[in-house]
Amino acid sequence: MKSMIFGALLALCCTALVPGHALANGGVCPRPAIGGEIAPPPDLFSSNGTLETALNYFTSVDDEGRTLFCFVTPDGKLSPTLHVNPGDQIKIHLTNMIPASPGGRSDVVSNDTVVCGSRTMTDTSVNMHFHGMNVTPGCHGDEVIHTLVNSGKTFDYHFRVPPNEPPGLYWYHPHVHGLSSVAVQGGGTGVIEVQGIANIQPAVAGLPERFVVLRDEPRIGDVLHLTDLKQVPNWDVSVNYVTVPFPAYTPATITMQAGQPEFWRVANAAANTIMDLRVKYDGVDQPVQIVGYDGVPAGSQDGTRQGVLVTQTGMLLPPASRVEFIVNPPGPDVKSAVFETENIEGGPAADSNPTRPLAQILVSSAPVHLPRVPKPNGPPNKQRFEDLKAAKVTARRLLYFSETPAIIPRDGKGRVVEPVAFYITVDGQLRELFDPNEPPAIITTRGAVEEWKIQNRSPEVHEFHMHQIHFLVQEVSGVKIPLDQQQFYDTFQVPYWDGKHAFPYIKVKMDFRGAVVGDFVYHCHILDHEDGGMMAIIRVLPRNPTKG
Repeated sequence: MKSMIFGALLALCCTALVPGHALANGGVCPRPAIGGEIAPPPDLFSSNGTLETALNYFTSVDDEGRTLFCFVTPDGKLSPTLHVNPGDQIKIHLTNMIPASPGGRSDVVSNDTVVCGSRTMTDTSVNMHFHGMNVTPGCHGDEVIHTLVNSGKTFDYHFRVPPNEPPGLYWYHPHVHGLSSVAVQGGGTGVIEVQGIANIQPAVAGLPERFVVLRDEPRIGDVLHLTDLKQVPNWDVSVNYVTVPFPAYTPATITMQAGQPEFWRVANAAANTIMDLRVKYDGVDQPVQIVGYDGVPAGSQDGTRQGVLVTQTGMLLPPASRVEFIVNPPGPDVKSAVFETENIEGGPAADSNPTRPLAQILVSSAPVHLPRVPKPNGPPNKQRFEDLKAAKVTARRLLYFSETPAIIPRDGKGRVVEPVAFYITVDGQLRELFDPNEPPAIITTRGAVEEWKIQNRSPEVHEFHMHQIHFLVQEVSGVKIPLDQQQFYDTFQVPYWDGKHAFPYIKVKMDFRGAVVGDFVYHCHILDHEDGGMMAIIRVLPRNPTKG
């Protein structure tokens, strides 16, 4: 079983999965009207050191025929934002409410020693990945290789947020290999805030904060009448579930109070869509002050436990990335204010991600009712990746992305499911599609500090994502990043190969000095590529394996 690619199968059986009470507007997974004001996601806060909630996983179909997915609390909170503190416990009782698909595919993905939940994967399986969090990859934690929650089953997640977890924006989504793209594109996602960012970035204290969740979804606009398809996006996008559909691109609406800067906490929770975000007033890119990338406050890991603000205009956000920034509202003379994504040049084999608006920004003289960032409440916690820049490298590795036309895999009726096979390979090893039953491609030991060079040998960009830890980006295709400008990420783009010159690459520093041990994965976070095989397992052994 070298690949499990069931997206097409899931699409074929969607009508069998729809609950009887699903409505045309989305039913159990409702969607707001096009062009509407974006609403903040509902909130769940930890109390007395614990955030405990039940989440039910549903599917339905909207009036455009798109399959939707969602996590909903028993009292109806859709895709709630989980607010936790460093050191808190997270307890989630996840129930898969999707009806079983009669006669669907079934594959055993776990042996008796690694089973976590159900042993057998079906077309309707689900699990949860707590993206970016430096938490245990053990069963009932952030484990995605073998954890399966099948139709009608309840599974308990329970794990602790490390006390040195950087304060910032994280997110959660299904991560069943072969089903992840369809589930994420269906909207089964939400964000997580690790609180306390003002302790490290005091400039945000007291500012109104706005959580903005960008997603993609199947395109609904007709392209049959078009002769030039270069500007046709592969996918529509949405802002807090407000769809911005091709070709009209009617934007969502964001209202800001005149003269009041805001703290925007933006997650690209898309399955496949890369975004290059800009705030434009009368066509001019506006500088914003970046507070954090991928959940880590900028400049905060040097031991001082104080961040810096990074002034930029463009913000490249691969699928799964987050950026948090301070933005000023338009002035009284501005006639057009837009939050948009610019065209992505992803290579000849890449999806089309053209320029398009995401939201129009309106200004109100009245207060806009948003929560405000709490003021600093104490000295910053010790930070997870402190002093990595100066740490001695204990191992160096070369990995590479590649892809080939696929003769196989096929579904049970002999149809090619995915025309391309996607790989991420350690140099010197055989290229293999991901298989949860194969041994890890990389074995290291807790306490290691490794330097990885990740090449791209394919004609489209790939988005390298590492579970369980962040990495320090040091170099991109021969261009070294000055030491004082290096930042931490959990997802970063590797440029595409033009077929003529040296393979482009990123060079990153990996920190395995934390508490995490066990098996977890790294992959391309364009989820069609991950579902197509572009993922592998790493195993971190205890410091003394004989006593582990």
